[in-house]
Amino acid sequence: MDVAWLGRAATTAYLVVLALLCVYGLHRLFLVTVYFLVRRRAPQAPACFRDLPRVTVQLPMFNERNVARRVIESACALDYPADKLEIQVLDDSNDETTDIAREVIERMRSRGVNVSLCRRADRVGYKAGALAEGLKHAQGEFIAIFDADFVPPPGLLREVIDHFTDPGVGMVQCRWDHLNREDSLLTKAQAVLLDGHFLIEHTARNRSGRFMSFNGTAGVWRRSAIEDSGGWSHDTLTEDLDLSYRAQLRGWKFVFLPGLTAPAELPPEMNAFKAQQHRWTKGGAQTCVKLLPSVLRTAPGWRVKLEAFFHLTSGLVYILMVLLSLLLGPAMVDKLGSTDDPISWRLALDLLLFFVGTGSALAFYIASQRATQRPWSKTLASVPALMALGIGIAFNNAVAAIEGLFQKSGEFVRTPKFGGAPAARGQRGSWPRMRGTWKAWVELALAAYMATFLAMLFFTDGWLERVSAALPFLGLFIFGYAYVAIQSLRAQWAARPNV
Repeated sequence: MDVAWLGRAATTAYLVVLALLCVYGLHRLFLVTVYFLVRRRAPQAPACFRDLPRVTVQLPMFNERNVARRVIESACALDYPADKLEIQVLDDSNDETTDIAREVIERMRSRGVNVSLCRRADRVGYKAGALAEGLKHAQGEFIAIFDADFVPPPGLLREVIDHFTDPGVGMVQCRWDHLNREDSLLTKAQAVLLDGHFLIEHTARNRSGRFMSFNGTAGVWRRSAIEDSGGWSHDTLTEDLDLSYRAQLRGWKFVFLPGLTAPAELPPEMNAFKAQQHRWTKGGAQTCVKLLPSVLRTAPGWRVKLEAFFHLTSGLVYILMVLLSLLLGPAMVDKLGSTDDPISWRLALDLLLFFVGTGSALAFYIASQRATQRPWSKTLASVPALMALGIGIAFNNAVAAIEGLFQKSGEFVRTPKFGGAPAARGQRGSWPRMRGTWKAWVELALAAYMATFLAMLFFTDGWLERVSAALPFLGLFIFGYAYVAIQSLRAQWAARPNV
């Protein structure tokens, strides 16, 4: 077999994968550009309701004993006329969460709050099924949804509701804030990731007339928009993204309010974060398979279609990143054996692609942090952990994307909520054990695989001149995979019961 041919093939495949990643990187830069063009177009409510409409607040939960009391009490404290407010606790739990919920509900009902416990015989449809069941009994014309780890501020409903005086508005989304942003490097990095999604992506898409998504919580729907769009469906794991696109294809308008925040808890340990990311990525791929053909056929205008394509296919980025991880080492070895001038077109192309790929991510997240008016020192301090997390999570999410492309629905694995109890952290047996430990070993193997190629370089003459442009990639990938793998294994060890 021609070894040189294999080397050239690896290099060609590496450049193709890197180029595809850069296409998505350029799209991210495009969103940053759009954001700066539209950021001052703040949405305004066209009028005020003379008589406030009835609102139903839905609190879906499953085994949320650490946060159930807090979210129910926060919902009951919402500043809205008592005779116009209904609260449904949609509890599918099979642990002590139900007893906690009943105690809080009885206490709140004694104070005159219209709050009820809705239980199902089974978890058919998971969260989507619970929301659909609750909707059958809801009294409200508008439906507000908060996941169990959220703490809705008292004035949220009053600030949102007047946007629905426009009869075409089907949903209003608030921005997520973070109760435990400063707890660790992991939570800091997650906060930056979510800030970018909300402040840059949502703002750019919504204010430029493109489709955006409801994020499953901290938003208010017009009931008729849900029903007109076919209702909640559980054939994907992202029922929120699915309904969002179906509603917008039906002509309903969405509003995003970045200045109105609802704080929530970020997963404080790696495996909980990976479980959340797996569900989001798999569900996004399922929604892509389900709806992208319809969007490309019927969405209004090529700008909407093009943005929807990048949005719904974003899970493919993780597959490309894993392929890049496998190809980077062989491509570097091929360059070492090349007779090209060291400052060749391949080196220039490497540099260009590296700066497009990483520079777009940095621009995206730095812009989001400046939008939050956070100090430069804190913004820059989050970058290393952010880059490591974004790369290290690639294998976990690539598996999820592949599953989503070929599997319908699946089990809705809830993200564990810890209720911000610092005393439990670091104690063995304090966290739930998560499935998928094998992924951590694969991530560690990927780090070792790439580190092997790095070690080989130091024993090769002239390596610095020929492959120096690829070294930042190699270092980032090794550190990212190792960081995520080690944190995953540490969390799994902490979840072992005390002996």
